[in-house]
Amino acid sequence: MPPRLRKLIGTVLIIVLVIVYALVATTVASATLGQSPWWIHLLYFTFTGLLWILPAMAIIKWMEKPRRPKDR
Repeated sequence: MPPRLRKLIGTVLIIVLVIVYALVATTVASATLGQSPWWIHLLYFTFTGLLWILPAMAIIKWMEKPRRPKDR
């Protein structure tokens, strides 16, 4: 796969990941943390705010993978 196409696909995947992840994290927080103290909210959103980085790193690693000789 050409690097430009791989980067385009990866960029779209990261944008979709961030949007869907934010919606799911907020929905879960609204459904489960309604009456929790402020520090539980802080811990939850700190954890979920950093957790999306793991799949994004995998996508970026895939995007930056060097071309195989047969793709040239």
